[in-house]
Amino acid sequence: MSTPAALLHTQPVIVETPIGQFWHMLRKDRLAVAGLVVLIALVVIAVVGKALTEWVPAFNPATVRLVDKLRPPMAPVSSIIQAEEHPIGGVYIFGTDELGRDVLSRMLQGSSVSLLIGFVAVGISTVIGILFGGIAGYYGNLRLGPMSVDTIIMRFTDVMLCFPTFFLILTVVALLPPSIYNIMIVIGATSWMGTTRFVRADFMSLRDQDFVIAAKALGLPEWRIIFRHMMPNAMSPVLVSATISVADAILTESALSFLGFGVRPPFATWGNILADGKAYIFDAPWLFFIPGLAILLIVLAFNLLGEGMREALNPRLRSR
Repeated sequence: MSTPAALLHTQPVIVETPIGQFWHMLRKDRLAVAGLVVLIALVVIAVVGKALTEWVPAFNPATVRLVDKLRPPMAPVSSIIQAEEHPIGGVYIFGTDELGRDVLSRMLQGSSVSLLIGFVAVGISTVIGILFGGIAGYYGNLRLGPMSVDTIIMRFTDVMLCFPTFFLILTVVALLPPSIYNIMIVIGATSWMGTTRFVRADFMSLRDQDFVIAAKALGLPEWRIIFRHMMPNAMSPVLVSATISVADAILTESALSFLGFGVRPPFATWGNILADGKAYIFDAPWLFFIPGLAILLIVLAFNLLGEGMREALNPRLRSR
């Protein structure tokens, strides 16, 4: 009996993993890929900038060179300080500020500070949101006196949403001593409400699914049901929300620093570089446009990546 020729050329069926499916969908969105490339580049710049500003004297952002104040981008270092440490190539790539400090060095330090605040603040808000949302979604039917656990948590969430977030952050920061750690904690502690709603909604739909009922019937502990079986199925909207929230956290920190309530000197952030440059917007416009463009670029990159992730993680779009 002869084997049909078609069977000899049968290709093995390749089953993509969830990560492979996600990456396959994300690659189709050119704007999301562009945002991802920009973010990777900015993270690399922040890491390299952290090392340069701490270990290379030429890139010390606090070095004052009054003889070279308000130098435009690509201006050479004055001959009077040629013997001293100066930026690579003997030029100020991004110019100098009103005290003669190298803007490139300050932007490098500001990139690491801004990204650190963004990631840590979003990490704090995500943990709080998952905790509250998970409790409300899984234990929501339990009653504490006249109200259920779900009602208590969601009414507290509604109260937090009633306050304008930025003014709430501004009020709290004004009452606390200036510190980069206080900025992280305050932004994170006032930005968890959206994550709470996402996780609660997913947990409420998952707790009646067959796999959760089967896990309970097998006598598995509740913590294992929550973290091993339910949480992975509820992480898609959380990841998208966290990605976009990093941009919001960086924008909030920049606004606080611009108003004088954010990170204080000697640390340089894009917000306080922007604030220092507002008085010289006509005489030295690079002091205003360079940090402004950096803030615009990173916020746009996070938003583009977040939108791309939202579409890539949508099962209805993935099935097409």
